[in-house]
Amino acid sequence: MDQTHDPSLRTWVESARGDTDFPIQNLPLGVFRRRAEDDEPAAVGIAIGEHIVDVTACHDEGRFTGPAETAAAACAAAPLNGLMALGREYRAELRRQVSALLAEDSPGWRANHRLGDRFLVPMAEAEMLLPARIGDYTDFYASIHHATNVGSMFRPENPLLPNYKWVPIGYHGRASSIVPSGTPVRRPRGQIKPQGADLPMFAPSRWLDYEMEVGCFVGPGNPQGTPVPMGQAESHIVGLCLVNDWSARDVQSWEYQPLGPFLAKNFATTISPWLVTLEALEPFRIPAAPRPDGDPAPLPYLTDEANLQRGGVDLTVDVYLASAEMRARDIPPVRLSRGRVGDLYWTFAQMLAHHTSGGCNMQPGDLFASGTVSGPTRDARGCLLELTWRGTEPIPLPTGESRAFLEDGDEVIMRGRCERDGAATIGFGECRGVVEPA
Repeated sequence: MDQTHDPSLRTWVESARGDTDFPIQNLPLGVFRRRAEDDEPAAVGIAIGEHIVDVTACHDEGRFTGPAETAAAACAAAPLNGLMALGREYRAELRRQVSALLAEDSPGWRANHRLGDRFLVPMAEAEMLLPARIGDYTDFYASIHHATNVGSMFRPENPLLPNYKWVPIGYHGRASSIVPSGTPVRRPRGQIKPQGADLPMFAPSRWLDYEMEVGCFVGPGNPQGTPVPMGQAESHIVGLCLVNDWSARDVQSWEYQPLGPFLAKNFATTISPWLVTLEALEPFRIPAAPRPDGDPAPLPYLTDEANLQRGGVDLTVDVYLASAEMRARDIPPVRLSRGRVGDLYWTFAQMLAHHTSGGCNMQPGDLFASGTVSGPTRDARGCLLELTWRGTEPIPLPTGESRAFLEDGDEVIMRGRCERDGAATIGFGECRGVVEPA
């Protein structure tokens, strides 16, 4: 915690002085391009209210010194991989100097009230891109509530497999089909074997679903063959984003044995464009979720006292749905669920430590996700598979429509927010996608 987290800190950027996801206490990182100029190169930016700080423009004016200058120089070659590789101390100092530049008492602002004209870009004039070149993507299964609900549908007598409470379960996803918020998602085709059918068929998915997840971007990597110990895991994490792990449930149910998800999940994964750094999340760190009585303690390589005390993140995630008819009639999106990332059975540090424990080398810009964030109550279930209990309990919409799974034209909107007494509320922006026909 430092002066950048002070809830009384105010900025001269007008749009960041009210209710916003991006107050001066947040300052998330992203990559953007100006919409008006087709040949405009991508640039690294920092969100503040309804504007973006062009980091390279500030660097070219000599606004940074020391480690912050090194960090800003690494941003010249957008996307964020160069900055991610530098380590936490460089990001933290860049954050401090940007905060000082944007603060209400900034000498630069006091000397020139048109300071923002030099390096602020309105978000309305920018196109957001992926924040990093994502070399590898791994998806975990870290919510015990999600795992129990899904297991109950297929194995009512024994919902959780024997290894769940011992090992962070994950699978290797597809990095090439990760897209930024706002990108349309085409309904996938695949092999489906409807209940009662003798043979499978190849057809568009009828059970298209979303999964509300939180993603974690990797910073400095580790050499192949050298695991990252728990006590150092968070030094390899840059920050978090929102993730929609689109899933074709009917394809998944036919193909997943014996090797797990494949075509059911490789067609698209949407992420929010703003990377909320671990530094910004400092006021919202909480203990790891307590394990129920009788559950085994994590094995020593997944155990660390600091992680037990502050390994969780007090982040609330919401999912909204707007059908094509709702949008045509100007009916606001309906909230389907609200979950807490603090309920996850495994922390992000445990996921990363386990990922590298066999010698796997992580690299700057790699992404791993939490798996569906679900809670103990029905309104905290983070996907339609759970909410509609495999389609048997459709959700009514205000138009008279109902949804067991997603229909063409549906828009899924995910939002995330951190708030607590004594801290400024910060948000993650939105993770959006509209389903297009196959």
